[in-house]
Amino acid sequence: MSSSRSIEIIPRESADRGQADHGWLKTFHTFSFARYGPLADLFMSFGSLRVLNEDRVAASTGFGTHSHREFEIFSYVISGELEHQDSMGNTEVLSRGDVQMTSTGT
Repeated sequence: MSSSRSIEIIPRESADRGQADHGWLKTFHTFSFARYGPLADLFMSFGSLRVLNEDRVAASTGFGTHSHREFEIFSYVISGELEHQDSMGNTEVLSRGDVQMTSTGT
């Protein structure tokens, strides 16, 4: 016996995405995230994908040290450079077009 599942893809216009402007960070949320969640049941995730953000980080700023637990993180640099330092002291500078895959936790 075979079973089939279908996934409904719902287009999201940029203006309909969650947005926040923190000065140093402009972020756009595809799914419910942080304080964005008016349609939490509808836009909570896509399968195991939980967060899909577009972050625009101002030069010479960025996220301070913070932890993640049990995530796979994909970063893609559209313009400029992004420096990432992990908790073990490893530092990597990503340039335009670079991709970084990071596994956190065990």
